[in-house]
Amino acid sequence: MFDAITTWHWLTLAVVLLILEVLGTSGFLLGIAVAALSMAGVVALDLTPAWQHQLLLFSLLAVVFTLLYWKVFRRFNDQSSEPLLNDRAAQLIGRRVVLEDTLVGGQGRVRIGDTLWKAEADQELAAGTSVEVWASEGMTLKVRAID
Repeated sequence: MFDAITTWHWLTLAVVLLILEVLGTSGFLLGIAVAALSMAGVVALDLTPAWQHQLLLFSLLAVVFTLLYWKVFRRFNDQSSEPLLNDRAAQLIGRRVVLEDTLVGGQGRVRIGDTLWKAEADQELAAGTSVEVWASEGMTLKVRAID
């Protein structure tokens, strides 16, 4: 079975790995797919005819390309021009509203737009007090009275 691993075998493996990567493996299979593409080039140039050498080189390239991806290219995925896009509570920091209900013991709810948010304050705040959202912790808004 291994006597004749051709360029087409490596290209097929690379395509299958890239398809699996598209399904959501977060870059894990990307390095292995690049290693398979590299092996297709090596075999096409007839640099390693023995299947044992091909598998050994493929294993080495897969480790190298995977580590390279995780060390160098992975941080590009973590950068965003909109870091608060999916953090609705953090987007509300700086908003000023008037309390509809008293925050008993510093705990309660505050209405912002058409949504009631869980709110916390350092002290009890009476209804009608103007407050500012100064931080968020999960889906809880931290508010303080505006002087």
